[in-house]
Amino acid sequence: MTEKSPKKGVVTRFPPSPTGYLHIGRARTALFNFLFARQNGGKLIFRLEDTDSERSKEEYAENIVDCLAWLGLSYDNLKVERQSQRKGIYTKYLKGIIDSGKAYISQEENVEEGKRSEVIRFKNPNVVIRFNDLIRGEIEFDTTDLGDFVIARSVDDPLYHLAVVVDDFEMGITHVIRGDDGISNTPRQILIQEAIGAPRPIYAHIPLILAPDRSKLSGRHGAVAVTEYREKGYFPEAIINYLALLGWNPGTEQEIFSMDELIKQFDLTKVQKAGAIFNEEKLKWINKQYLAKLDENEYLALAEKFLPEKFTADNNIFKKIANLARERISVLGELKDMAEAGEFDFFFDVQKFPKEKLLWKDEKDFMKTKQHLAKVISILAAAHENDFSAAKIKELVWPYAEEAGRGNVLWPTRYALSGKDKSPDPFTLAELLGKDESLKRIQKAHDEL
Repeated sequence: MTEKSPKKGVVTRFPPSPTGYLHIGRARTALFNFLFARQNGGKLIFRLEDTDSERSKEEYAENIVDCLAWLGLSYDNLKVERQSQRKGIYTKYLKGIIDSGKAYISQEENVEEGKRSEVIRFKNPNVVIRFNDLIRGEIEFDTTDLGDFVIARSVDDPLYHLAVVVDDFEMGITHVIRGDDGISNTPRQILIQEAIGAPRPIYAHIPLILAPDRSKLSGRHGAVAVTEYREKGYFPEAIINYLALLGWNPGTEQEIFSMDELIKQFDLTKVQKAGAIFNEEKLKWINKQYLAKLDENEYLALAEKFLPEKFTADNNIFKKIANLARERISVLGELKDMAEAGEFDFFFDVQKFPKEKLLWKDEKDFMKTKQHLAKVISILAAAHENDFSAAKIKELVWPYAEEAGRGNVLWPTRYALSGKDKSPDPFTLAELLGKDESLKRIQKAHDEL
């Protein structure tokens, strides 16, 4: 069979089953179909394969549609096609191949129900099927092992293989781009295509996404709903960028791509055959690059959505908290994690702590630490209130810290300001809290000693 040119009349499809939320693997399949269609001036058709009425749910269908919109993956059919609404079309084709002798009605024993039931089986011609896969090259199947396989429960109740072939034919699909777990479906579908007189689409089976240990990707590794990444504060552009690089490499050092750049550079024939390893740390790194591109107002508007009200009620404090955390986070949701872990509580108060916490490492002498704090108090008290920046505070305190021992001076100062084992450096803390509050806290620690 002569294959169509990939540059003429390209039509791809994304046909998920609404039996679960859209997850990362499915999203990448949608992306690859989208990129290929757009770079060839073609179309992407979106449909819902909901013939499994027991498992298909409307909430899953809505989730898939919502996630595609959030990711920026537009499709070209105005109406979302649903297999459940196309049963009359499938019936026409089923009757046609039964009348032609290429399928037959079979009365079979139903072990579960203890009675005979009717199914429609495809009459297997037992031939060798060969097709050229854009990614995997020449593939060959001997269909003899498939036997006469079931294609419908009745003329009004088609199964997956029949429905998908009819849909692809009716919708003019030229390229079937899907996960390589679909390779085993291909020989059955080619046989059905030939039975109904449908042209063979060009196939491209992309590698599955694997966990770091090369096992099948599961929820604990990252195979979670796309909406979970949205709720964590990932950017859709970052997810698209990362998914494009899962199994495909541009052959350059470039790692950050806009959608337009991906459409221009993506090459389906250069998608690797081996499974692509999912690495959430790499996804976080890419997300951080997009986070860094935001101007302050854009960042603050987003950050406000992820911080509890306690930290956003005072706009001045909110800005300080958000900007303090910006360099430390890769994903906006980490703001919430930091807030819940108490990392910003020092803005409001310092919880009472044992005075031993003020001692640096092996230091045992409380009086020495008290003297160091007294010296820091005198230095900060003399500082000009209009120039109380972290850089200026460091310039003033550093010579004494070098002389008396950095840890001996800076540790108790930082602890007095934050009351935490982990916090920003004392110079940053002092700037954030301001001169009066900083002096008040260090004085309180001094007096405790």
